[in-house]
Amino acid sequence: MFVVAASMTGWGSLARDSGFTLGVAVTSTATVWGLPGQVAAAELYAVGAPLLAIALASSMANLRFFPMSLSLLPLFRGDPASWRWRYVFVAMMSVNTWAVTLRNGPSLPIDQRGPYFTGLSVTCIAAGMIGTAAGYHLAGELPFFVTVSLIFLNPIYFVFLFAGVRARNGVLALIIGAVLGPITHWLSPEWGLPFCGVIAGTVAFYLDRGLRGADA
Repeated sequence: MFVVAASMTGWGSLARDSGFTLGVAVTSTATVWGLPGQVAAAELYAVGAPLLAIALASSMANLRFFPMSLSLLPLFRGDPASWRWRYVFVAMMSVNTWAVTLRNGPSLPIDQRGPYFTGLSVTCIAAGMIGTAAGYHLAGELPFFVTVSLIFLNPIYFVFLFAGVRARNGVLALIIGAVLGPITHWLSPEWGLPFCGVIAGTVAFYLDRGLRGADA
């Protein structure tokens, strides 16, 4: 919660510098709920891009949530009450809530997974909105580079979050992605991230399968 609030403080500062009003900045946190998509929207808005282009860019930047949703939703399939809210759960999901729920959800009783995810997500969204508002107001008081640098707390947090991965295919994917990421971003800043994820995940999957065969 605190990391989300701190990183969204950086977003609030960036939103103010891009010309967003406070209401738009906070609302984007609650609705877009994906920092890469929000940053893409701010950059395009600052150069006067049309609304359709901003919406498409934000959607593409948050396309990573699609496979994350596919991996998370089966946790709620056994509970009819939670399953009815699955589309709301997808809209509330972030990398933080996805990773934490995927780690802790299977150990919870089926009827408690929905309430657990809801409480976790609402807490993070509320913290993000508060952080956005704080960053928006602090932008005029602190140096710009200080507030914007808080955005990088989120990826740093993800590194620690995924450091607990013990499966070999997951470790391989992280290592390959760390090496490949800067290269794909240099080749294509717009598509580098999804290309890196697909290539690193695919190579790690087949490499792990080959190693399992060699072990057998």
